[in-house]
Amino acid sequence: MRCIGDEVRRARMLTTTNTLILGLEEIQITATDPEERRIISPVPWEEYSKLADRLGDSSRYRVSYLDGTLVIMSPSRSHEKIKKHIAVLLEAYLQEAEIDYYPLGSTTFRKEEGRVGKEPDECYCIGSEKEFPDLAIEISVTSGGVDTLEVYKRLGIKEVWLWKNNRFSIYFLAKENYVKQEKSTLLPDLDIGLIEKLAIAESPRKAVQELRKNIRSKYK
Repeated sequence: MRCIGDEVRRARMLTTTNTLILGLEEIQITATDPEERRIISPVPWEEYSKLADRLGDSSRYRVSYLDGTLVIMSPSRSHEKIKKHIAVLLEAYLQEAEIDYYPLGSTTFRKEEGRVGKEPDECYCIGSEKEFPDLAIEISVTSGGVDTLEVYKRLGIKEVWLWKNNRFSIYFLAKENYVKQEKSTLLPDLDIGLIEKLAIAESPRKAVQELRKNIRSKYK
């Protein structure tokens, strides 16, 4: 014998699933180059988890989840261009400085007990590989959605770099809250100002060459 309560729950879950699929379809239709963003709430954890499993570590979408609010974002060309350029510069620095690192890209990270999930634009384990990255990098082109720092705090990410208007805002997790820093705590010798300058250079190849030359001069 079927329980009416079970039927109601199934109907609600089906509605949520259809809403999530519709959100993806709408982004596919409207997204050309501009960044597209869809916010859906409330979304049960189970449905978010199913969607994250379905998408995998897709480069086509970034999905954030916090306390029942889901944000689906389709990155623009300019978004992907700058995040990749920053990643190349950071990795060049880590190589030249002989710092062990493990790039995890836009891997999906989730914590059911924290009701939170996210794919960073770029992220890294520094020194050794871990379950969750030490450093996450976010490119902010448009606004709206969930609190990025709250998401990363619940995931336990030590350091977050937020890129907006060609500048970084750097936050380090001290005890239970993020504290804004002038430079990286994880990478204290990194010249953030130089990375900012080179990230918007016209030639990515020449920017990496300049960075490597600058670092080598310091380590002679």
